[in-house]
Amino acid sequence: MKKGLVALIVVAVLVLGGFIWVKNVYNQIVVSDEYIQATWAQVENVYQRRADLIPNLVSTVKGYAAHESETLEDVVAARAKATQVTVDPADLTPEALARFNEAQDGLSAALGRLLMIQESYPELKANQNFLELQAQLEGTENRIATERMKFNDAVKAFNTGIRRFPDNIVASMFGFEKKGYFEAKAGADVAPVVEF
Repeated sequence: MKKGLVALIVVAVLVLGGFIWVKNVYNQIVVSDEYIQATWAQVENVYQRRADLIPNLVSTVKGYAAHESETLEDVVAARAKATQVTVDPADLTPEALARFNEAQDGLSAALGRLLMIQESYPELKANQNFLELQAQLEGTENRIATERMKFNDAVKAFNTGIRRFPDNIVASMFGFEKKGYFEAKAGADVAPVVEF
């Protein structure tokens, strides 16, 4: 009778220990997943900040460069497209991130053309509103890079966690899948050619 009781206690301890291990691994994965969603929200936040600055920048430039309407229209259209493309934090696939990145890259290119207009307009170069908006946009671009890096770090930790043995068993039991990274656009590794 004592041997049966001891065996039952050993089995109960092993089952309870296994349950506690599964619970701990599951909770760790959930915390990591939530951190990814929080870092993604911050990425969207800084992109939204950039989108909010653009109407003010366009208005300031309009006063000085009215005949640059095509560039101004391109910026407004790119901003509209960029703000329409959203990514569900629960579905951070490489494809979804690529669509988001493409829209944001189009806006970045249009903004670059808009900021180049200042070279043709000395009055615009000296305009305090333009200079402040330009500085805010530059700061926002730095924030975007920082938040994207934090997001990629969070994704790396999550993906590593769900692939590591034996945690991968728990991850697959509960359907956790790898998340996508922000990736540099094609050709970003080649330095631009500057001609004078």
